[in-house]
Amino acid sequence: MSEGQAPLLISLSSFGASEVLMRGQLHYTRLAQAAGADGVEVRGELLVDAAAELPALAETGLVAVYSSPDGLWAADGGLDVEALELGLRRATALRAPRLKMAIGGFGHGTLGSLAALRERLAQSPVELVIENDQTPAAGTLTALQRFFTAADAAGLGLGMTFDMGNWHWMGECARQAAETLAPRVCYVHCKGVQRQRERWIAVPIADSAAPWRAVLRAMPAGLPWAIEYPLQGDDLVAATHNELALLRAARLQA
Repeated sequence: MSEGQAPLLISLSSFGASEVLMRGQLHYTRLAQAAGADGVEVRGELLVDAAAELPALAETGLVAVYSSPDGLWAADGGLDVEALELGLRRATALRAPRLKMAIGGFGHGTLGSLAALRERLAQSPVELVIENDQTPAAGTLTALQRFFTAADAAGLGLGMTFDMGNWHWMGECARQAAETLAPRVCYVHCKGVQRQRERWIAVPIADSAAPWRAVLRAMPAGLPWAIEYPLQGDDLVAATHNELALLRAARLQA
């Protein structure tokens, strides 16, 4: 990464869940580095032996984000303290400055728990960022705006991971969401999408049916971007390098 250039990351889920579970996230972290990535996002759902994997991944110095598969609030509306604590511990063990979570079952009846969240985060150097997922409760523009308004009122001021593909699973306009939420975004998941039969699928960004360049142009300059779409090929290092080069070129044009 040249001086002053925002980093390009790879979410390790991009290499395929079955492959990552078999070979391990350390293997794909090294592959990402060989391909020219500036860092990686480690996925909690793809850890097999966390006690052994976390220290090894930390030693690479490449982990920029830990992604928790758990929602911050449980389905019953209570703050999931156990999930939060696990996420913070793992991010710390990885030396990752950011923990990414979705809001889960947050609702109006859980506003009081925002103060507890604020107090806990004040004790940790890890930055919590909120991602739009593929659920109605935590992945629509209305749900996210409602949450961020409440969080701001509680003094939290949380940033956002903007997943440009997930909006399509919710039937929402990614460009409208980008224009609305851009001031809050601090990290972008780059993901192409295509519609197949009755469902959306993630695809390489150049193959996307969505206006991904317009979405990226709506984002603030200088943010870290992460590949979160399938990376495949006989020469996986070369294929990954090419995808990173595409995003670097898009950044220059944004």
